[in-house]
Amino acid sequence: MSTPPDEVDRIVAAWQRERPDLDVAPLEVLSRVSRLARHLDRARSAAFTEHDLESWEFDVLSALRRAGAPYELSPGQLVTQTLVTSGTMTNRVDRLTARGLVQRLPDPRDRRGVIVRLTEAGRRRVDDAFAGLLDRERDLLASLTGADRAHLAALLRELVSPFDARS
Repeated sequence: MSTPPDEVDRIVAAWQRERPDLDVAPLEVLSRVSRLARHLDRARSAAFTEHDLESWEFDVLSALRRAGAPYELSPGQLVTQTLVTSGTMTNRVDRLTARGLVQRLPDPRDRRGVIVRLTEAGRRRVDDAFAGLLDRERDLLASLTGADRAHLAALLRELVSPFDARS
């Protein structure tokens, strides 16, 4: 079964016509990755909106949820996992605390420090949003077989790995 030409095929053909002196092969992969990223952003936004969350809220809550019971991390650990500044994290924790989704507790190992803990309401919210997100992501991948998804995941891992190693 042959897949019909897509928008990227049309873009590549136009560039090949206009600039035959250039190798436009990277467009065939990376333009599709870029377009897929836009679809994924829309799906994520819809899943989070459905559960009254913004994407940054989901990032913080999911970092806490992945930590396992009792679902707590230091602000520094949250900064590392979400790739934001400490000032930004302070603001985010303040806002999530005001919404009752996390709480600040004294750090038992450091009297000057705090621990951020997911509340029961926060756990329910992030669990529901995550389930909704997975449903939407499954829909995005529905045209691929399990073997194709595994192969694509391996190829993307290989492509992304050098960038992750630099961070």
